[in-house]
Amino acid sequence: MATNKGLGRGLGSLLGILDDEEEIKPTKKANVEEKKVVVPEGEKVIEIDIGKIDNNPNQPRKNFDPTALSELAQSIKRYGVIQPILVTKKGDRYLIVAGERRFRASKIAECKKIPAIVKSFSESEIKQIALLENIQRQDLNPIETARAMKELLDEYGWTQEDLADKLGKSRSGVANMLRLLTLCPEVIDLILQGKLSAGHARSLVVVTNPEVQLKLAQQVVNSKLTVRDMENAVKAVSKSNRKSIKTKTQTMSEEMREFKDTIEHRFSTKVEIKGNEKKGKIIINYYNADDLDRIYEILTRK
Repeated sequence: MATNKGLGRGLGSLLGILDDEEEIKPTKKANVEEKKVVVPEGEKVIEIDIGKIDNNPNQPRKNFDPTALSELAQSIKRYGVIQPILVTKKGDRYLIVAGERRFRASKIAECKKIPAIVKSFSESEIKQIALLENIQRQDLNPIETARAMKELLDEYGWTQEDLADKLGKSRSGVANMLRLLTLCPEVIDLILQGKLSAGHARSLVVVTNPEVQLKLAQQVVNSKLTVRDMENAVKAVSKSNRKSIKTKTQTMSEEMREFKDTIEHRFSTKVEIKGNEKKGKIIINYYNADDLDRIYEILTRK
């Protein structure tokens, strides 16, 4: 499928003002006034009657924390809506493209109008923006983020580089996030429930055995292991597995095993070392073009 560049770099300036995380309580009134003028160059903010705005039925984010919405509503009551929402015209009404959380909180706050930027978008662009906005949110679950990324790649034929460019993220960061979807379903459920962090999940990706993945994940839940604890546990499992394999070739020294563990953790992929401390070769495995690009970026990073 041909690459669809879609919305282009102009989207970044729009998404920059559409971050719900900016809707926080300022400490001074001056801060409120300063934030209200942060609008992309050439864009105009207008006040729209809330009753004329409709929710986006294809909004990828289905769950909105009631407590967080209530807190945001209280902030809006006191300071107003600091960042405008993004809408598109649909007949004599408007459809939300980005800023659903602000819109819902404004309704709770019983606002009559809400500041908005009105732009024309195709149905495809509306969906792209909704997905991209959700990916940018800091509190989005890592699995939800990875699934939104995969949906953009699959539906629009984007490469990981395209997506990284639109999000302002590194290609390796996108690739590492997508790799979370290779974890076993039980571990993915624990991440969705918030019992495992993104850091814990990334440590588990190098473990290929689903049963071992789940066992390590349950240790995090039951024993409150830190990410560093998890990394050490993964290394210990890798060492144990290698000790159980008998080979007719020369055995690897403890130092070389440590070296191999470090490289595998660094590149999040399988690594083979043939030889010894004096002479040999290192084989770094990759499984597709994006994986190769991710490894290349790590190797060339300054």
